[in-house]
Amino acid sequence: MQRYRLAARRRSGLHWSRRRLYPATAILLGAIAASAAIVGLWFAGEPAIVQFFDQWQASIADPAAWGQAPEFMSPYLFWLPTLLMAGVVQFVMAISPQPRAWSRAAIAGILLVAIGRYAVWRSLATLNLDNPINGLASLLLYGMELLLMASAILRLCLFLKLGSRREQADRLSEAVLTGQYLPSADILIPTYNEPVSILRRTIVGCQAIDYPHKRVYLLDDGKRREVAELARQLGCEYVTRPNNCHAKAGNLNHALNHTAGELIAIFDADFVPTTNFLNRTVGFFQDGAVSLLQTHQSFYNCDALSRNLGLDKVIPQEQEIFFRYIQPLRDTNGSTLCAGSSFVARRSSLAAIGGFVTESLSEDYYTGLRLSAGGDRTIYLDEILSAGLCAENISTHIVQRQRWAKGTMQAFFMKSSPFNIPGLSWLQRLTHLEGVFQWFFGTFRIVFLILPLLYVSFGIAPMRVTLSDWLYFFLPYYIVQLLTLSWLSRRSRLAIISDVYDVGQCIPVSVAMFDTLIRPFTSKFRVTPKGVSTDRHEFNWHLAWPLIGLWLLSAACLIFNGHAAFGSGDRISRAVDNGLTGSTNTSLAWVWIAYNLFILSLALLMMLDVPKPSIYEWFDQQRPGRLIGGDRQYEGTVTRMSEIGAEIELSQLPDRNEAIELELEGTGLSLAGRIVRTRSLAERNSHLAQVKFEPMSLAQSRRTIELLFCQPGQWQPLQAPTELKSLGLMLKLFFEPVRWLAQKAWSRLAKRALRA
Repeated sequence: MQRYRLAARRRSGLHWSRRRLYPATAILLGAIAASAAIVGLWFAGEPAIVQFFDQWQASIADPAAWGQAPEFMSPYLFWLPTLLMAGVVQFVMAISPQPRAWSRAAIAGILLVAIGRYAVWRSLATLNLDNPINGLASLLLYGMELLLMASAILRLCLFLKLGSRREQADRLSEAVLTGQYLPSADILIPTYNEPVSILRRTIVGCQAIDYPHKRVYLLDDGKRREVAELARQLGCEYVTRPNNCHAKAGNLNHALNHTAGELIAIFDADFVPTTNFLNRTVGFFQDGAVSLLQTHQSFYNCDALSRNLGLDKVIPQEQEIFFRYIQPLRDTNGSTLCAGSSFVARRSSLAAIGGFVTESLSEDYYTGLRLSAGGDRTIYLDEILSAGLCAENISTHIVQRQRWAKGTMQAFFMKSSPFNIPGLSWLQRLTHLEGVFQWFFGTFRIVFLILPLLYVSFGIAPMRVTLSDWLYFFLPYYIVQLLTLSWLSRRSRLAIISDVYDVGQCIPVSVAMFDTLIRPFTSKFRVTPKGVSTDRHEFNWHLAWPLIGLWLLSAACLIFNGHAAFGSGDRISRAVDNGLTGSTNTSLAWVWIAYNLFILSLALLMMLDVPKPSIYEWFDQQRPGRLIGGDRQYEGTVTRMSEIGAEIELSQLPDRNEAIELELEGTGLSLAGRIVRTRSLAERNSHLAQVKFEPMSLAQSRRTIELLFCQPGQWQPLQAPTELKSLGLMLKLFFEPVRWLAQKAWSRLAKRALRA
């Protein structure tokens, strides 16, 4: 009876906690209320408030010399800071393609100068406080920009200390390879509803890891008969539990009580490790202070964002900037984030903090945080030792980002919050704080889309700026950041692509974030669906309609207000002539709206999911092989391969539908199949045959998976093109709908002509 009463109290406490006012929510609402009160008094004409803002405006009206552009004899000299900074940046990056100590210092110094000049100018000369409406818009924009600049400055400071652990891994792995250090390792694979075909890859990949003292456990929270049979067939330990309490974190904690390995390696159900995963990671645990090591997560399918834009072979995965740039920065001060998969942890360290954190949707983040706060080291190895499946359509991608945003925002309400948990240094807290506030930047993006519309429609001006000041202060700041983003992030992201990604997901992520700030613990853990296929295009209207609204408003403002403002060529000419000395807010607002319209158009294109007819991924190969059909053999090169088939380039063409054996040279693998498609490659004077495999034996399936997914060094990160090339690609995409409509119209006309 006592136990039931305790359970009832817990349920009652949880029920009440969802309705109570959390301190973080109270602070947020209090800040909003205080700001609203000040603005309200300003609107009401409260003398003290009005006098304060009038004095502030008077100081801005006559800024110091460093807050305004100098008077040059020639207007072309206003471009000088931009040309000088851009030239130096390009020179440094040309002679140091990869960041080194001296080039990091040079680029960081130039960026800090550009940011400092811009911050001083924005603070001293650009705020518009002449009335409450303009003042509210101006201070809102100014505050958001200050937070963005503070984030950039913190990252630049961490960038100066950037290093790599690859050489350390080379050295420490020697003890593992020679058998001097071989602690026992349990490999845990939590699963809930993933297809058996995906689980098979992961189990086989984990079993193929080259390490003597390991055991593989499949943790099935779905309690499915077919999964239990798969574990039996593959010889894997199968673990389930009576309930699904606390989702993935609860599943892992249950497994900790039923395993005994000194080290724990975690792989999500869709992640396949390479055979050298433990050899490259275990050596770090010779240092007793190391409690967790996170590795670089890669993905063997293209993400929905780049695939929908047709850029999957051109630009890196959306998450690459996190693993190539953000994680190495955080590793410099011990703030590495646990990413939930492809990591190794020390069992005793997990036991010391009570296991995986169960209070949040982001159990991985807070588990790593508690380990750091307990005095242990959480480190990052920037080496791709596994690959998984990223979200396969834009809708599940957004749902995943919403879950991450909610889990991070719960930091304001948890005892494990980086803001109050004891044991962290001030720099670690600052780094975690910057990571939390990253989720607010999506809301900033919404404001940046709306502000220029308010100016051209209602005259609400958030800035007072002349063209000369804009060229002298803003342009160097913007161009230098544009040029250096790809270099800083090790060619993992481009500025324009970042804008498209941010705009595409800013509204749903902001909604999820603010919902968490009001109701922090009402959301449940939702597993990202994997193994999805579709044979048709599908437009995500539920995600696109807010963007369509903003697109229509931007287009209307650009067309109608632009015509009313300029009207004729004479007006445009006079506006340009007066731009260097007079206010140029209107001209800059039009540029701002035009750029927003361009980015919104691409974000809407991203909302159209393209067909993905198969759940199996095809990988490029260049492997010698031969087809054996009857008494004939055809030598060739396997160019693409998957778990269900292969494409082989041949000098002679076999018969279609012919039963054959495909032998892959140097692998000992021979697979029965049937030729289902052939085509000639006239430019190469050869033929391409597509083979569909017959059902494989268990040994053949294992070898195929190992060949496709588990080879050390096979996952090489894609390098982003230059910003100029990416701009060309974006412009081409911008006109893609016009070309598509023209093709449709031409096709219909041709059909009508044939009927006639």
